[in-house]
Amino acid sequence: MPLPKKALIIGAGVAGIAAAIRLAVKGYEVDVYEANSYPGGKLSQFEQDGYRFDAGPSLFTMPQYVDELFELADKKPSDYFRYQKLDPVCKYFYEEGTRLTAYADINRLGSEVQAQTGEPAASIKQYFENSSRIYNITNHVFLERSLHRLKTYLRWDTVKSVFRFGKIDAFRSMHRANQSFFKDKRIVQFFDRYATYNGSNPYHAPATLNVIPHLEQHFGAYFPEGGMYSITSGLVKLAESLGVKFHYNSSVTEIVLDGKTVKGVRVDERIIEGEMVVSNMDIWFTYHKLLRYHPKLQPKRILSQERSSSALIFYWGIKQQFKELDLHNIFFGADYEAEFDHIWRQKDICNDPTVYLNISSKYKANDAPEGCENWFVMINVPANTGQDWDSLIACARENILSKLSRLLNKDISKFIANESVLDPRSIESRTSSYQGSLYGTSSNNQFAAFLRHANRSSKVKGLYFCGGSVHPGGGIPLCLLSAKIVSELVD
Repeated sequence: MPLPKKALIIGAGVAGIAAAIRLAVKGYEVDVYEANSYPGGKLSQFEQDGYRFDAGPSLFTMPQYVDELFELADKKPSDYFRYQKLDPVCKYFYEEGTRLTAYADINRLGSEVQAQTGEPAASIKQYFENSSRIYNITNHVFLERSLHRLKTYLRWDTVKSVFRFGKIDAFRSMHRANQSFFKDKRIVQFFDRYATYNGSNPYHAPATLNVIPHLEQHFGAYFPEGGMYSITSGLVKLAESLGVKFHYNSSVTEIVLDGKTVKGVRVDERIIEGEMVVSNMDIWFTYHKLLRYHPKLQPKRILSQERSSSALIFYWGIKQQFKELDLHNIFFGADYEAEFDHIWRQKDICNDPTVYLNISSKYKANDAPEGCENWFVMINVPANTGQDWDSLIACARENILSKLSRLLNKDISKFIANESVLDPRSIESRTSSYQGSLYGTSSNNQFAAFLRHANRSSKVKGLYFCGGSVHPGGGIPLCLLSAKIVSELVD
């Protein structure tokens, strides 16, 4: 019998792990090379003084894409990975005092919105019908298949979607569309926030992105038992059961080519040969670092695109419990447009940023000592282009503490037992995300879906790409779909 073909994966982010699983199921011998001492990329964890934190993504939606990986390997998902549906999904706090609970049930959410803001519940239902319609038109075309193959456009469901293109609302902004659905500014802001799910600006991003609320509301939001990192650990365990080998502290320094064909990768001055290479590294670094000896391969237009926003995160061990808070909490800034203007035009941080607060100890009690909570406190910030981050971080910290203290009627600074900080610089250095952007390129124009890098090289045989910086985009579900597309392209 011939030996199995060898696949080399660069990076053990969630997309790299998923690609490894899919290729192993296809019979490939798979080796994953990870520069860090741990898997997961942004989907990692750490501990400080008795508090456990999920370091990166904190919202889990569309769990079917994780379950599918176990099912492909003829494994029972619940033997490796469990999760529970959230209700409520999130709590919202507005500066003028409004508090809004986002329930999983759409009718209950509509009633809550009407009771707290006066916006008719019927408007909420109508909005989600539109969101569902966008999903049904775009899902099979933009998310689950390569946009860079003629075969995609010859399928009947693609043709039907093309004829319904006008209904995906691509030619006005998310904000403009949301204004047409709602009169209350608080609810417009509520739905504008979904642009941040892929690091974009609701005042510029196409209203097609109003599909995102459907993904959260229809498919649900979940909390994985063990925290978000259990997604990583469960998938690594599955991959290893299929024979995938993980090599940590193993930085790939070059993708080695033989003419226009992949030969392998260089690790610690050794060349590891393989029939195919899948890069889970940010596409910018893949070309500028791993393919630096082949500058003619660089897709300069793609690599020069506007990057997505980044994040500033404070990890606080809090010596107090707050009953009014839940797993996911949002504290809105008073002037949303000004906030995004600072991020995208001024490239800095406004004095009243919207604050996202995640507290996993609400569902996993041992993430914090008894009577305490682990606070993951995040604001959206611009990608790193050389700003004075030390000054920006110091100012942002004071503004965040002032905001949370004001809206919770307690001096939060008195409860902080310990602190760690993650900013765009450290995001880039730890995860090889160019400029610390969380989602690769932004989605601030109507053609963004078509402008992302393909999942297969058109110039180098055997070279593939997965992860948040390539098609179909960032976030756990889309990263998992990028791995699925790679496995289909291999066929």
